[in-house]
Amino acid sequence: MRLSFLIVFCFLISCKEKVNEKQVPEISLNKVIDTVVKSKPITKVIETRLKSLEDIPDSTFVRLADYSKDFVYDMRYATENNFLKAKVYNCAECYTRVKTAKALIQANAEFIKNGVKIKFFDCYRPNSVQYKMWKIVPNPQYVANPVKGSIHNKGGAVDITLVTLEGEELDMGTDFDFFGKKAYHDNLNLPENILENRKLLKETMEKHGFWSIRTEWWHYNLGAASNDKIADFKWECKESN
Repeated sequence: MRLSFLIVFCFLISCKEKVNEKQVPEISLNKVIDTVVKSKPITKVIETRLKSLEDIPDSTFVRLADYSKDFVYDMRYATENNFLKAKVYNCAECYTRVKTAKALIQANAEFIKNGVKIKFFDCYRPNSVQYKMWKIVPNPQYVANPVKGSIHNKGGAVDITLVTLEGEELDMGTDFDFFGKKAYHDNLNLPENILENRKLLKETMEKHGFWSIRTEWWHYNLGAASNDKIADFKWECKESN
């Protein structure tokens, strides 16, 4: 019995020495973290935090996308897909004054309850861009005279339509910037679904302080912005634009 114990003891000692001969390499925690970060950048998994409009003066210009993720954008004047057939913005951005942004966010919250949301074609327009547009089409029927300016130049007007929550545009009867009777609010000679879509857009926007113009179903002015000053604030274009 004692001999057997000695044999087992010697066997265990031998095994321990073999294990010691093949030590498991030490793993660096910093190396592991570095490997994980390189394989999946942290910037791709962290969501951008939206900013708050509280305590910002109403006259301040803000980028709407920084304060809500619930809008859609198709900024036509940053492309050639517009009635001017010319690109007059250096890059596509939607800026408004704070009071306009607040009203738009509130209106959009109501639209979302009805299964739709706002899509923008144009927002604040620097007065220098108004001059560009006037040079291309110097006709007050289509472009506001830049000397007098428009509420777009004050950060209080937007050109919009509605899309479903999946992004499909509602039928409004014409495209944006269609100049003709078919785009008039008082033209009731249209299919019922188009009239209903325009009614939803108009009544909701008016409920939140906006008013329309008779000849353009897409254009809305914030009433509280009508007395604001014409501005020529210009936003910076990011490299990604």
